[in-house]
Order: sequence, then C-alpha cells, then structure tokens
Amino acid sequence: MQFQGHNAYIAGPGLIDDVNAALLLGRPLLLKGEPGTGKTVLAARIAESLGMPLYEWNVKSTSKAQDGLYVYDTVQRLNDARFGEGDVRDIRRYIRMGPLGLALQSEQRVVLLIDEIDKADLEFPNDLLYELDRMRFRVTETGDEIEARVRPMVVVTSNSEKELPDAFLRRCVFHFLAFPDRDAMARIVRVHFPDLAEAMLTAALERFYAVREMNLRKKPATSELIDWLRILMHKGIEPGDLHGGIPNLGALLKTSPDLELALRQLQPPAG
Repeated sequence: MQFQGHNAYIAGPGLIDDVNAALLLGRPLLLKGEPGTGKTVLAARIAESLGMPLYEWNVKSTSKAQDGLYVYDTVQRLNDARFGEGDVRDIRRYIRMGPLGLALQSEQRVVLLIDEIDKADLEFPNDLLYELDRMRFRVTETGDEIEARVRPMVVVTSNSEKELPDAFLRRCVFHFLAFPDRDAMARIVRVHFPDLAEAMLTAALERFYAVREMNLRKKPATSELIDWLRILMHKGIEPGDLHGGIPNLGALLKTSPDLELALRQLQPPAG
C-alpha cells in the first residue's frame, strides 16, 4: 500500500516518502509545523487516497489516553435507572468507544488522526505510546478484550507549543512541514481557484507575504489566504486595487495589535 499523493493536496516528495515509511513501519507519522501548513488536512487526504476510514481525535488540555479508548457513561446509566429507560444491567449499552478504540476494533485498516497532541499534559504522549504499542485494551467494566486485527495508520500533529517526550519521538516517523514559499503557495491556491487570473494571484501573494513578514503575534496562514481570496473574488477586486492597500484585512489578521500594525505599515496614509 503506497500513498501517491492527492490531487487536492500539494505534497512534496519528502512528505510522500515519510507517509509511506510510516505505513511500512506501522509507526505514527508525527507532523510538526506552524498552523496553516496542512498538517490536519493531510490525514484526510491519506484516508481518501488509500480508501481508508478516518477517525479524528481532537486533543484538549484535559484529554487522557484512556478517553481515546472508551468512556463509561455512568450519568446516562443513572438517568436510565431513575426513569426506567432500557435495561441498566447491560453495561455494554453505556460503553462509548473513543477514536482510538474505534480504530483498534475496526476490521480494516484505518487512518487515526491525533490532532494537536501538544495541547495535552506531559504524560499524555507516553500514555498514548503505551496504548499504541499494545494495540489492544480491556474494557474494565465488561471484561471485554479488544485487540487490533490490523495496525491503523496514525497521524499525529503538533504545533510545537511544548516539547514531546524523547521516548515518544523515537517511536515516530517525523516530518516538519515548513510554511509554503510563494511558488508552493501559488500551486495550493490553484487547487482552490483554478480560474484565478495570474495577475491577481501574483498581486494577492505579494500582499499576503508582505503581511507575514511583519512582526505579528499571529501570522496569517493558508486558510486565511484562501478565505481572503474568496472575499476579493466575490467583491470583484482587481490587481491594481491591492497596490494602494489591503482590503478586508480582518480576514487575514485576527488580533487588534496585528491589525493596527498592518494598518500603520501597509495602508496608504489618509489624504
């Protein structure tokens, strides 16, 4: 099974090689890079390309590895016992599989996205590594044993907000996704807007990268660029309209200090 890329995702040969290495070795693919570099989208494109189901686990600061396996819904069971809904003696009715549990019990190979792992506490990656190594788990409340028939393709993303444990890093295939340069970004834009005039594309990218080169708290990423271009096209903005300023800056910048800085440095003075 080989990932050959996807027509809706611009992937360089190095990234494709690392995806296939992770598939071959059965190890998680760890993707690092700033927001907007396509880390999360890649998992969906791998799943589509290889015909695999996709399970997504969006990690939060309170996430625990156990949550990814299953949760026992005691509240629902108490409510059913109180109001006489169903057979509360059947505990299996109250076991809710998490994305990792669903991936392990699947009869076919799946893609499991573990998104923004660095949001969780420091113990989470090592606890997760334990579960991924075992590829099986026991539902304590029922005694059921679940063991994976086939190892899922695991894609882990990180925004580098905190360092991950060495033990976890050693077990992953690592790839750093740099922010696209202008040529790569032009190809990405073409995927979304194949009919965009070349002059408009050139002018928009010039202004977009001028904004990114500023000392901003939150630099605009690919998703902001796509939204901004969609607005410009809807409004009928011409390339020449971008030379005197940047319309709809709020689509690119999301904090007041960044917006004020851009207005001072990039917009023409009044009068």
